[in-house]
Amino acid sequence: MSIAGLDDTGHKPSTAEQILGQVPAWLWFGAGLLLLFVIGGNRALQDADTYWQIVVGQWIIDHRALPTIDVYSFTRAGEPWISSSWLAQVLYAASYFAFGWAGPVILAGLGTAAAFALLAQILSRRFAATHAIIVAMAAAVLSAQHFVARPHLLALPVMVAWVSGLVNASDERRAPSFWLLPLIVLWTNLHGGFVLGLALIAPFALDAVWNANATQRMSLALRWAAFGLCAVIASWITPYGWNSLLAARRILDLGNAMAQIPEWQPVDFSSIGPFEVCLLAALGCALWRGIVLSPPRILLVLGLLHMALSHNRNIEVFALLTPLVLAKPLSVRFGRSDVAHASRGITGIVAVVLAMSLAIWAFAARHAFTPMVVQTPAAAVDVLKARKAERILHNAGFGGYLITRGIPVFFDGRGELYGDDFLVRTFDALALKDVGSFLRLLETYKIDATLLTPATPAAGLLDRLDGWQRVYADDVAVVHIRKAGAPR
Repeated sequence: MSIAGLDDTGHKPSTAEQILGQVPAWLWFGAGLLLLFVIGGNRALQDADTYWQIVVGQWIIDHRALPTIDVYSFTRAGEPWISSSWLAQVLYAASYFAFGWAGPVILAGLGTAAAFALLAQILSRRFAATHAIIVAMAAAVLSAQHFVARPHLLALPVMVAWVSGLVNASDERRAPSFWLLPLIVLWTNLHGGFVLGLALIAPFALDAVWNANATQRMSLALRWAAFGLCAVIASWITPYGWNSLLAARRILDLGNAMAQIPEWQPVDFSSIGPFEVCLLAALGCALWRGIVLSPPRILLVLGLLHMALSHNRNIEVFALLTPLVLAKPLSVRFGRSDVAHASRGITGIVAVVLAMSLAIWAFAARHAFTPMVVQTPAAAVDVLKARKAERILHNAGFGGYLITRGIPVFFDGRGELYGDDFLVRTFDALALKDVGSFLRLLETYKIDATLLTPATPAAGLLDRLDGWQRVYADDVAVVHIRKAGAPR
């Protein structure tokens, strides 16, 4: 028996312990995840696309307008191109301007931590806090390979909130609240993944109608259809209107090029990894405990799994959304109807936020965040600028850095601009799958210099090709220049 003011051990908690004891577990989890993200911040800067995302954001700020044509390449200069992630790019550019590379790292960390903390908070409504944190932690581990400072991380918490709203509506056999629509507007301006948010309306509507009483199905189906129509219209609330929807669709049309872009490649099960472990554990649990889902939910889970197996970049979607889809069915068997919620104290929450802010500030002030060297051929580009090279053939991974140096690129991470055929031909040419194709590439685009990784097969060919001279090489890049007088 405990006495008022004492815990079960007879210890009287201090004021600090009482305050911190009121902080919800999901907030502790989010704070810890943010701190880990910032400590490992250089890992968030390992993607070459971060470079051009910031440049585009700064262009928008400087011009107080949004791009409608390409101004960064010489192969697609002047062609129509819109930036469907414009808001995220502006945020990254503003954070970089204010804090250097620490800015994008912290901003990306905030988006990531918010998404997984929100997942834990939603699950804790149905399960014990410990179990909710374990699931959210597993989801974070599965998604970690895609924790790079790009727009998708800022859209993750919006995605979780949007899908949670759809799940709740489906669980309660009602149409979603129209108060969800601002989320799809925000998501549309942050990242092209909003198309998934629109696509998920249909399966959740089917699930709600499937499980509703027969007399309610027609009315419920019409209300979901009305919500879906309003959501599509809401997705047009961007500076680009409905063109954002069309631009996002073009990314999915890259076809064969996706097979040569690492994040779009299918999952590799040649060696065991976290994704395989979690899948096997989930399958074993389902077989052991006899988990039963409605047919629409089965199709939804299988659809999310198919997306994850098809493209590495969709693993985080599977990891974040599958627990939301399964939360209610699992809570019927494993959840607790008396899930305890600790009292909430604003003082404790503020204390945690302030402590985390101070810790991050202290670390960032003493740590220099730097992008990955392999994506930053600084010395090689210095040589190219000294040689006044104008039309440079390079690996896709160097495109982002070249844009930051004000050099027109051959191509970069904006795959939707270049198209499937162009990307496949370029990848195959650099890999020397067809030597003739590589030689035609040099002449068609009047290339006067190349910037290639040492491992690129085309770099070795240029060493033996008449009219070309190697002028620089290091562990990051090799530079070849067309000799004076050599035919173009």
